[in-house]
Amino acid sequence: MSGPRKPEPVKLIASIFSPEGERIDRAVRQLARRYGDPDYISAVVPFDETDYYEPEMGTPLKRRFLSFETLIEPGDLWDIKLHTNDIEREASVDGRRTVNIDPGYVARAHLILATGKPYTHRPYVRNGLYADLTLVYRDKSFQKLEWTYPDYASRAVREMFNRIRARYLLQLKGTENDEGV
Repeated sequence: MSGPRKPEPVKLIASIFSPEGERIDRAVRQLARRYGDPDYISAVVPFDETDYYEPEMGTPLKRRFLSFETLIEPGDLWDIKLHTNDIEREASVDGRRTVNIDPGYVARAHLILATGKPYTHRPYVRNGLYADLTLVYRDKSFQKLEWTYPDYASRAVREMFNRIRARYLLQLKGTENDEGV
């Protein structure tokens, strides 16, 4: 019989995009105040795999990915998503978002994003939020799935998350050593 047990901590990540670089930088600072310093911030890259956000946010959209030094409990992601929704609302102008923040986490076996959009591959979690299984770790690399967003499916982004996962595993080793495991 399987019984409940405490999950392993995971590495908080986020994707932030906006037409304005200062809005992205401000969101990074807001997240850092709440979740600790990022240990990785990507270069600014174009967010151009979809035009879904352009009517609301304008164009061209720019993006940064980041990960945070402090590990979280996987169940914390849903409160973090509610917090990032608040940041988006506070930054909106005339009811239109000026920044989009997609939090998620990297674990040993997968990358999960939090979303408010249900779909077949997104089981409900709580508070109107769903877990999007975006990437799985197999054969020594993150692998895309049939539903993975094209930007997350790209080799460059998967390699970036492989490096973030490697750092995460080192952190887990440190945690295990600190706890005498």
